[in-house]
Amino acid sequence: MRHLALAAGVAALLTSAAAAHTASAQQSESSAQVREVRIPVGEASLYARTVGRGQPMIVLHGGPDFDHAYLLPDLDRLQDAFQLIYYDQRGRGRSAANVRPQDVTLASDVEDVERVRRRFGLDAPALLGHSWGAVLALEYALRYPTRVSHLILMNPAPASASDFAVLRKFYLEKIGAQMDLQREIMASAEYQAGEPEANAARYRIHFRPALKRAEHYEKLMTAMRAAFIRQGTEGILKARAVEDQLMRDTWQKAGYDLLPKLRALTTPTLVIWGDYDFIPFEISEHIARAIPKAELATIKDCGHFAYLECGEQVRKRLDHFFGRTPP
Repeated sequence: MRHLALAAGVAALLTSAAAAHTASAQQSESSAQVREVRIPVGEASLYARTVGRGQPMIVLHGGPDFDHAYLLPDLDRLQDAFQLIYYDQRGRGRSAANVRPQDVTLASDVEDVERVRRRFGLDAPALLGHSWGAVLALEYALRYPTRVSHLILMNPAPASASDFAVLRKFYLEKIGAQMDLQREIMASAEYQAGEPEANAARYRIHFRPALKRAEHYEKLMTAMRAAFIRQGTEGILKARAVEDQLMRDTWQKAGYDLLPKLRALTTPTLVIWGDYDFIPFEISEHIARAIPKAELATIKDCGHFAYLECGEQVRKRLDHFFGRTPP
């Protein structure tokens, strides 16, 4: 079948790239003091990783079926200015053991952010949310407005069910005929069983229109494939089930709409959008307009993974936002 041939070709192509990515990640961690901890949540635990010094910043990864690994090593470049606190959200990545997918909800995800804050003894850290992580950051800030100093919403996912419909239409137009191949892979026995190579093949198609430059695309795919292999079939299927539950709690829920609530937020907020993103501009614009103290930064020739594709511009925006340099 076409999808099996594609997966085999992908595996051969990425073998050498995976070695380079691993070496890069090891070099990043060897040059910094990385601390790994476990945060109890009932019979399970959250895996957390910290690096850097300075302004504490909790990082909320996207997906919602991914873990934080795809952000590395590129986001670690901020370690000279921030204490970066990454964690794998419950039921995903290294936080999957002893978790039942049906027990993971939007409410439990919000409370897990609070558990991370308390575990590290932070008063009001900054929150950086990428894609789905931006929605989680907003939900947390609305629940605990005094416990967030700054919000950085990087390539945010929609904050309402109606905007999710806008995203879906835009995405289908951008991906075009490749959507048929993606559907074929997702219908295959291998994908349904959670086979890592089939999962990687699906996401190669899904994210192809999300990044502008081939080298960034291949680097991301290498990192994601490595994460899928590490998770294995059980981890992949659990993360998918968690994603299904979170979809029901948000974009598939009738009337889901954070935008009116965001008008009450007083947290300084930076919204970052790339003009090559496969999430349309109006998603970020609607969020930035709703939050009274929000800044909207558009970065040219940048896709959905701003920290990877345009790291220098992101750093400049953050320095301005935190008052380290004049705008």
